[in-house]
Amino acid sequence: MNPETRLLIDGELCEATNGALYNNVSPVTEEVIGQAADASPEDMERAIASARRAFDETDWSTNHSFRHQCLSQLYDGLLAVKDDLKAQISAETGAPLGICGGSGPQCDIPIGFIEQTLKTLPEFEWSRDEGYAEPLGQPTHRFVEKEAIGVVACITPWNVPLQINLAKCIPALAAGCTIILKAAPDTPWAATMLGKVIAEHTDIPAGVFNVITSEDPATVGDQLINDPRVDMISFTGSTSIGKHIMTAAAKTVKKVFLELGGKSANIILDDADLESALFSVLAVCFHAGQGCAINTRLLIPREKQAQTEALLKTYFTYIQYGDPSSDSQIMGPLVNKRQHQRVLEYIETGKKEGARLLLGGAVPNNIDKGYYIEPTVFVDVTNDMTIAQEEIFGPVLSVIAYDDEEHAINIANDSIYGLSGMVWSATDDRALAVARRIRTGTISVNGGNYYSADVPFGGYKQSGIGREMGQEGFEEYLETKTIAIGVKK
Repeated sequence: MNPETRLLIDGELCEATNGALYNNVSPVTEEVIGQAADASPEDMERAIASARRAFDETDWSTNHSFRHQCLSQLYDGLLAVKDDLKAQISAETGAPLGICGGSGPQCDIPIGFIEQTLKTLPEFEWSRDEGYAEPLGQPTHRFVEKEAIGVVACITPWNVPLQINLAKCIPALAAGCTIILKAAPDTPWAATMLGKVIAEHTDIPAGVFNVITSEDPATVGDQLINDPRVDMISFTGSTSIGKHIMTAAAKTVKKVFLELGGKSANIILDDADLESALFSVLAVCFHAGQGCAINTRLLIPREKQAQTEALLKTYFTYIQYGDPSSDSQIMGPLVNKRQHQRVLEYIETGKKEGARLLLGGAVPNNIDKGYYIEPTVFVDVTNDMTIAQEEIFGPVLSVIAYDDEEHAINIANDSIYGLSGMVWSATDDRALAVARRIRTGTISVNGGNYYSADVPFGGYKQSGIGREMGQEGFEEYLETKTIAIGVKK
């Protein structure tokens, strides 16, 4: 199946105003691989109006069984086009096919996550009876109701586009909201294909789900977040853009969900099996380090630095890259030329500030095309350096030595971010005690994995507001109403 180039507005797959298109460029070949609709403010206006109308004038928000039926159709429709979708996501993100399939978050796994919503939606308690009371002497029967928040703007990034599109849109739809999904310019097809499946495989009413793609994300994005007809903004991306969205949302007091940056710490305690624990650092190469929750700071006991350096030199030779069709490679290129240059600039900053380059740090000389950067490891890093504090979003690891456990905890928490982390110890109890002192929304202990449809994901501090996935992620899209009924004595 060819990529879908059209928008979805008010139930119709349609071209942008005047048929405008923009090029979708491969991160692997640096060549144009297709096109997508280049939406105008007029297109965004139609999308917002249709979403508002669908919420206000249909029973989508209250017909729970119908929503379950439509989400079941969407799940089946995505399964039917999964192979095509996987190939298109690999092409536009540069992610090797292996991490788009069953072992990665780019396609198969997030589609599978829909099953959790289908299981839990029929069981959700939309109305809770709080019983009889006499507040201020007035006999009253109280109920607490959960209702859809309204029109939701879902604004998604380019690193794992389908995963985040679904993590936002599925619970929002299940809650009864209507949606405008604005895709990242670099990965339009992961959104437009979702629109195509909804239009052609489901009974979702016109206007409930709209898809906007645009080469210029700022113009239509600002239009979306400033519009008073939009009740909530659900955004994943950089902290700087998240702050901009919060400021704009304040004008109309919209609810915001923000999943932002990270600079997570992987803490190897002095009693941990160093050789085993260090394998975890290879995750910094996963999708070329383009993941907000990747542990990009490695904290090691100072007395084990020499041993750590020797092991890292060996372990990073296991990382192969350059073949986008590979089922075993986990690393691809950076998403575009701008991001490629940004990561190279961070590497130069690390050198200038006194960090020692242990390996990598350059464009590979054996690959002719593509926005690739060698897996890069800095040692002798101090936590005040730029490469230890700012999110690089590339395959760059900063190794920081600590003196004792308390020092390690302080370093891990010395960050504006608080998204994720990892702790290794010979005992779960010790690792868990440290994990509970790390100010992050998710954390792994001795290799545990929190990535699952039934548990929440999100961060503390400048890593965001709210949670995605799990029951908490579903309830982000709900309002709470208390009803008090007078009782005659």
